[in-house]
Amino acid sequence: MVTPIIAGVGVAVAALSARGAMQAYQAWKLAPPAIRAFYNGGFEAAMSRREAALILGIRENAAQDKIQAAHRKIMIANHPDTGGSPFIASKLNEAKDMMQGKTKTSGSPFG
Repeated sequence: MVTPIIAGVGVAVAALSARGAMQAYQAWKLAPPAIRAFYNGGFEAAMSRREAALILGIRENAAQDKIQAAHRKIMIANHPDTGGSPFIASKLNEAKDMMQGKTKTSGSPFG
């Protein structure tokens, strides 16, 4: 007499577990993807090292390989040849140059 009760409780537990798993899967499937937040401020007239680090999403004292990896990751998403903004691409390149210590000495974009 006890065996059918135990079997019934086991079936109920399995059904409730499956229901919970299905609900968790549906919630996971509908959840928005986790997008990393990038720097969303305006640009200063002359880029500082702090602003360059914020644009690239790295620390101010990051290593060269971290700078390259961050620049590449953001540039792939914002390259002008794939529909990105040329202005954003130029600011990304300027930020990379600033972080690598390759800053321009004059205010001219040609030198």
